[in-house]
Amino acid sequence: MITKMHHLLENSSILVVDDSVETLKIIGELLKKEFAIKVATNGEMALKIAQSNTPPDLVLLDIMLPDINGYEVCKELKKNPETEVIPVIFLTAKNEVEDEARGLGVGAADYIIKPIYPAILMARVKNHLLMKKMHDLLISKL
Repeated sequence: MITKMHHLLENSSILVVDDSVETLKIIGELLKKEFAIKVATNGEMALKIAQSNTPPDLVLLDIMLPDINGYEVCKELKKNPETEVIPVIFLTAKNEVEDEARGLGVGAADYIIKPIYPAILMARVKNHLLMKKMHDLLISKL
């Protein structure tokens, strides 16, 4: 069963959105062994990538961005029929309960507080990617 699930994750792409080059480097190094990585340093760039002809399978999104904040980026993704099924995981230093509730309220699938713990990030990314791939598979069968 694990090999079948792993097979579903092959060729998955992740969009990492953060204005910190250091964070992008750390996350990229962690995930690039198993996934194709796309990066954006602001909300506008993230929306362009997500709404392109090759959208990501998952978005890791910081809340504090230089132009459009992560909450607004997530709202835009969720109101667009082309991108609404892309899981968004907030990856942020905002650690108040209200911040997490707001993030989940705008449509995020998960909320991870920095600093990240690689094993936890990887497990959550794989879980949400697997759910999306199963959703896509189910939709394709209808």
